[in-house]
Amino acid sequence: MKNTPSVGQPINRLEGHLKVTGKAKYAAEYDARDLLYGYIVNSTITKGKIKTIDTSEIKKMEGVVEVFTHNNKPSTAWFDFKYADMDAPPGTVFKPLKDNIIRYNGQPIALVIAETFEMARYAAAKIKVVYEEETFETNLKTNVDKARDPKKGLASLLKPPPPKPTGDFEKEYDNSLVKTDSYFSHGTEHHNPMEMYASTVIYEGKDKLTIYDKTQGTINSQMYVANVFGLKMKNVQVISPFVGGGFGSGLRPQQQLFMAVMASLALKRNVRVTLDRSQMYMIGHRPPTLQHTKFGADKKGKVNAIYHKAIGETSRFEDYVEIVVNWANMLYPAENTLLEHEIVPLDVYSPLDMRAPGGSTGMHAIEVTMDEIAYQLNIDPLELRLINYSEIDKSSDKEYSSKELRKCYLEGAEKFGWKERNPEPRSMKRGNKLVGYGMATGIWDANRIFGRAEAIMTSDGKVEIKSAVTDIGTGTKTIMTQIAADELGIPIEDITFSYADSKMPFAPIQGGSFTTATVGPAVQNACQALNKKLFKKAKDLDGSGLKNVNFKDVTFKNGIISVKNQPELEVSIKDIFTANNGEAIRTTNAAMPNPLTYGKKARAVHSAVFVEVEVDEELGVIEVKRAVTAVAAGKIINPKTAESQVLGGMIWGISKALHEETILDHQFGRYMNANLGEYHIPVHADIHDLEVIFVEENDSFLNDLGVKGVGEIGGVGMPPAITNAIFHATGKRIYDLPIHFDRLM
Repeated sequence: MKNTPSVGQPINRLEGHLKVTGKAKYAAEYDARDLLYGYIVNSTITKGKIKTIDTSEIKKMEGVVEVFTHNNKPSTAWFDFKYADMDAPPGTVFKPLKDNIIRYNGQPIALVIAETFEMARYAAAKIKVVYEEETFETNLKTNVDKARDPKKGLASLLKPPPPKPTGDFEKEYDNSLVKTDSYFSHGTEHHNPMEMYASTVIYEGKDKLTIYDKTQGTINSQMYVANVFGLKMKNVQVISPFVGGGFGSGLRPQQQLFMAVMASLALKRNVRVTLDRSQMYMIGHRPPTLQHTKFGADKKGKVNAIYHKAIGETSRFEDYVEIVVNWANMLYPAENTLLEHEIVPLDVYSPLDMRAPGGSTGMHAIEVTMDEIAYQLNIDPLELRLINYSEIDKSSDKEYSSKELRKCYLEGAEKFGWKERNPEPRSMKRGNKLVGYGMATGIWDANRIFGRAEAIMTSDGKVEIKSAVTDIGTGTKTIMTQIAADELGIPIEDITFSYADSKMPFAPIQGGSFTTATVGPAVQNACQALNKKLFKKAKDLDGSGLKNVNFKDVTFKNGIISVKNQPELEVSIKDIFTANNGEAIRTTNAAMPNPLTYGKKARAVHSAVFVEVEVDEELGVIEVKRAVTAVAAGKIINPKTAESQVLGGMIWGISKALHEETILDHQFGRYMNANLGEYHIPVHADIHDLEVIFVEENDSFLNDLGVKGVGEIGGVGMPPAITNAIFHATGKRIYDLPIHFDRLM
């Protein structure tokens, strides 16, 4: 029952025209009558108590409607679990304006509501607060003695702890011919999406709300609002069709949502609360992390002992963890392993998943360590990966559902011209520039979870597909339309994919590179069920030539149901609707992995990254001149949007390796460069020749579509490949990210 070829085609984003013409509406752009504006006031101390907070002066200001503090905050849910969300780590979720206790610098301590945004912001600056300060700790490096194992919770299902030790690491490491012993670190990073966080809450009366929210999960925000404010789920509608970048920062409901809903319910008015750029640095971050690796290998380069320990930052109230140390043994089948991950509670806000959380951190240390082994043994770094290649995930002793990483290595190396590399460090030059080649492996989980979709066909043959899933810029709307078109056998022009509305069928938060593999099968199932309904009605038509035909023997194409081997036997869908009195035909279906088989195989997407850098021999200035990433990610629904995702990850990898870092002043516990002027990210001049290759990979285990996610794989291998290329160019091994040019002078 195959149909029109849409899957696999590089179709332009269906919403692209709206975005580039400015017609796409984001959360802070929805019109509302008599709209009030809120501005959040943030604490200026890091730890302590509010002794007094004086709002009397600003309440008298013209245009100020109300000021909410812990003293007059409306009642909300008592129990901690009511504040939890789909991405909440173990611990106690932060509750805005709960009390006078200050837990981190920049904590929301008040909300000013006014007739205009400008008035709200001005009045917020006039609030008078007296604090009682306490001693605080915000420095990870000086508090490693307080590191402990993280608490376990529901989050452990998607973020499993390190596997238990295997073999005898210490003995095997001591007996290894080649040994590495390296320490790594990277600083704090912030998401910095272009669109800042905003919520526009429309008060519909009788505690009924329509909310335009910037989020990566409409149902997640809906559940949070309903639970926290004691509302019926059906009375809370969250809509978010356009998201100007999330990168993980929208996986959890953000503070402006709580504030806007609180004010709207209390005042029975429409309210909008928007964060400014500096406030975006107070809602979560990629945590600074310290790592220690010790790998042992034999004279042929076979890695036989792996030690990897990570220590990350978390808040005092939640145990945030990433998967940092699990990856090495998933790639390299050492028999002797010791993997550890600890966290240090500090007086900061909880870290938050940031694109490829843990993967981009851990793979840097792992792949630089592998590069060290290659140079010790005088083995080509690519050859070393092939020597240690495995078809199984040794950490779980499970075979991969599919793994075409070898193809990635070979096709990527050929495209890049890896064989032209002179292996000697500092041996390649271009004028006054040292030239270096580096490579690394990438890996990311290929998962899927539960999702639902609805398919509705009307008498004109048009179909609407509905799902609550968001589209955070990845092309979700486009690829879901392509999937539906192929299943239904109609052009994509006849399909509307409606999404990002919590009233629609369930979809989880959009993150972890599992959206296509989760929602895609739900769309596929709904379309197949719709076809079956149409077929059943076709068989019941008077004079139908399909009465004795089985469903598996028909095809759907261009509004016609016909028999595969007897195309003259056909029924028009138009005739079906005539007999159905023109009524729409609809179906809602779910999709989820088979719990009996899903865990029997390891599931991952893989990549091989090759990078060329130039380093100014005198000034140490680094440029990534070109890079090739070869990816094995199952079937690629849309090569254009998939390539865009990987390219974005590659650029972010350059950013992580050479640019991004938020500096915390530990004397005050405050981020010093909370703006885009001083938080360095790549600009056009930093990005040169980047290329993406998708190698052929078939995987029918994960889902019937054969798809895996590509949202995160583009970033995990870039930082170590760049680091390794810098070593090849300069002979200097640098373990801390980002790499500053002064380290090379």
